[in-house]
Amino acid sequence: MTQQTATEAIATIGIDLGKTTFHLIGMDARGRIVLRRKVSRGQLLPCLANVPACLIGMEACAGAHHVGRQLAALGHDVHLLPAQYVKPFLKGHKNDYRDAEAIAEAAQRPTMRPVPLKSAEQLDLQALHRVRQRLIGQRTAVINQIRGFLLECGVPVRKGPAGLREALPTLLAHRTDVLSPRMIHLIEDLAGDWRHLEERIETLTRDITALARQDGGCRRLMGIPGVGVITASAMVAAVGTGAAFAKGRDFAAWLGLVPKQISTGNRTILGGLSKRGNRYLRTLFVSGAQVLLQHP
Repeated sequence: MTQQTATEAIATIGIDLGKTTFHLIGMDARGRIVLRRKVSRGQLLPCLANVPACLIGMEACAGAHHVGRQLAALGHDVHLLPAQYVKPFLKGHKNDYRDAEAIAEAAQRPTMRPVPLKSAEQLDLQALHRVRQRLIGQRTAVINQIRGFLLECGVPVRKGPAGLREALPTLLAHRTDVLSPRMIHLIEDLAGDWRHLEERIETLTRDITALARQDGGCRRLMGIPGVGVITASAMVAAVGTGAAFAKGRDFAAWLGLVPKQISTGNRTILGGLSKRGNRYLRTLFVSGAQVLLQHP
């Protein structure tokens, strides 16, 4: 089979993404491998621009959405697949070509639900949320470290960041009987880190709020009781319009807010929440529900 004939026969392409090089496996309509090629990042688009429109499968990993948008602009049908859905199709020892072959086979399955391609705006919003989440974790670590140092010196503080913020100036000024000058200086530095993190978190929150108010989907979601700016924008960043889900229960199952099913022998056995999917988004929804329950 000539190179041109092989290109025309391609029905499905599996791409194993890398940082600088990509491995391609092309299959015809019967599933036979007709293309096996290694290309650099700069060669990928020129290589696939000459291929007739076909189904292209890739794992949903770092950089996949950017490459997927470029390939979709060429007319290809791009499917991003979660890595755990591709693994059962891997045969023999693992290498890049076999990974690409497994991706191509998984992409052909009619019941395989792909990950929707994210737009550049969604990725920007998702990046803001991830940085904000990291800073919140760092702020919590600083607060816990201050509490630990004070407790080691025999100075307990009531629960909550507000209680620590209120008590800290008084403790540092008047508890010199148990706090050494070195410890006071160290806690003052940690308090400065705390203030700096608070300022960065507030700046990111303002940026997210501004983007959410400009987005029609976020504004509609914020009309739901318990859903605020952070939850609405995180949902839009994760699922876009939600067109990938046929009904609300499908979204709940993807998010991990349905009972885990362990049914067998014609018996329906339901356990606790499955807790699958996006943990950050699920945490926001649970927090919103708790607010509604505490303040109906």
